[in-house]
Amino acid sequence: MEATASGSGVALSSPPPNPLLLRLRDRLGSCAKSVESGDSYQTERLVSELAKFLGDVSVAAEDENTHEDAFELLSHVYEYISSSSIDQELLDALSFELPKAVSKFSGVSRRFLTIAESIIHQFLVKCNPRDMLPILCEALDSSSEGEKIKLSGYFGPLLSGLSEVLLMIKRHHFEQTKEVVPAILRVWEKVSTDADEEDSDLEDLFRRGINIANSMQTVHQKLDSGSAEKLLTLLGLYVLQMMTHVSICVDENVSSSLRLVTELSHFLRCCRLSYIGLITGSAIDMMTSTITDEEDSFWDPLPSIKLGAALSVIWGDMSDKVAHNAEEDLTAVKNEIRCSQTRRWQAIGMLRHVFCSATLPWRLKKHAIDFLLCITEGDISPECESETLDFSSFVSSHFAALQGIENVIMYTSDSVLRKKAFDVLKRVLADIPISQRFDVLKALITNCNSASMVAILLDIVRQVRHAKTSSKVSNGNVDEVFHETPVWSADVLELVELVLRPSKGGPPSLPEQSDAVLSALNLYRFVLLSESTGKTNYTGVLSETNLKKAYNEWLLPLRTLVTGILAENRNDDDPFSSDSVSALNPVELVLYRCIELVEERLKHDL
Repeated sequence: MEATASGSGVALSSPPPNPLLLRLRDRLGSCAKSVESGDSYQTERLVSELAKFLGDVSVAAEDENTHEDAFELLSHVYEYISSSSIDQELLDALSFELPKAVSKFSGVSRRFLTIAESIIHQFLVKCNPRDMLPILCEALDSSSEGEKIKLSGYFGPLLSGLSEVLLMIKRHHFEQTKEVVPAILRVWEKVSTDADEEDSDLEDLFRRGINIANSMQTVHQKLDSGSAEKLLTLLGLYVLQMMTHVSICVDENVSSSLRLVTELSHFLRCCRLSYIGLITGSAIDMMTSTITDEEDSFWDPLPSIKLGAALSVIWGDMSDKVAHNAEEDLTAVKNEIRCSQTRRWQAIGMLRHVFCSATLPWRLKKHAIDFLLCITEGDISPECESETLDFSSFVSSHFAALQGIENVIMYTSDSVLRKKAFDVLKRVLADIPISQRFDVLKALITNCNSASMVAILLDIVRQVRHAKTSSKVSNGNVDEVFHETPVWSADVLELVELVLRPSKGGPPSLPEQSDAVLSALNLYRFVLLSESTGKTNYTGVLSETNLKKAYNEWLLPLRTLVTGILAENRNDDDPFSSDSVSALNPVELVLYRCIELVEERLKHDL
């Protein structure tokens, strides 16, 4: 005996023993009757109940006892939707919920994924493509954290559907695509935070994202100049953000990353994006100005776009194949940056996004450090020698870049990378104009929470003495990185005071701040000896007022603290006590030497 879904004209086969299939037929029949009666509210409710039923089955499909029944059910959905006699109004009603519902099966296995894609394809073919576009985007956004679905599987058929529907739309291509891109970018955000995803699944998912880029490129070729330019810009921004998420998500499998990045690099040339434009940020500025009048949420992830721009160049430096696909010559790119002060500053500002990222793999940061070492070596352009360039607009980006490099120094477990990052830190500081270099150093010290890093920065300040930037750096001597004048200023004492007498009042916290305190004492001793020997007083360190201040407010309170801690811990066998004594012994030695020097100077001045 045959049953027919009322009003739909779709013939269903005899009820099988599969109970899930029987319940599906009942629900489809109810939806068909509701559409026929014209009750839109009831139809919406019934379709939602059908979608919930399918969602429950998708969870049960993981169980081997219900796996085949679930597959038979999903296959029946495809047959039902594919029928030439299905009512269009019913199909339109089902299109609001079923793409999302059937996508939940996709993570079960490859054959479930294939059928889900086929079902969505039928909706695209039989319904209005412009109506299906927002439906698919809404489905991308509606994945709930509480649902037990595999995100990479769930998003797969929806992304395939979007790449298909973009080619089917006849008008307003830019406006329609503009609505799609933010939804897709949110997919990458969700996937990148899901630790359970496998690299193989992610590669497949990103490949679907690349197919969307292919669709955008195909549509672009059919448009007039005005709309085509905007769509090309949108494609470029989309590709750069994909570059970011591929770099973050497909971490362990380097070959997968390279395959995807190589494909993405092909679009850079299509979008007229050069490595110079990307690494300096000028290409980003140009693209944003192209559609700056468009009010949408696309610009929310602007840092992600800039990170993608920097990574595009870093990947090209890592792989000749990637650079070849982008039609770029890295040697020429590096030479152009190396010979231009402005481009070098711009590149440093863009690379800050790599160094400051908490999610990028270390191998990419390592290559970014190598790239920065390369563009800051050799002869500096004559342009660098003049003070006519305005550095003020680069201060914030350089400060962020230097903080990012500090993070590499502090957190990497690779000793070689740590040394390279330290060299980069000094080279970047050397590239800052004299008038602002010390202010940047001071800001770095003030805003650093690591005693070891503060010690490193203070040691760099101590190296300020009598060095000429250009000749020293060009000879590879990154230790001597500062101009001969101005040699010192009163700011040096201010830096010492920041450590020896913190703003919170009282002496520094010991032994936690031992490294910073030792470096500050060494800096003070060095300045005191240098000024005394040279019979100068650039810093004011030799004035009676400053000598007394240092003696009474910095050194004596510190001596009381150090001697007290050492007295408490020297005879204690506790490991912490032993570590405290080891940390404070060199502090005590330099501290007493500073006290002696100040006392001698005060006696000399009497």
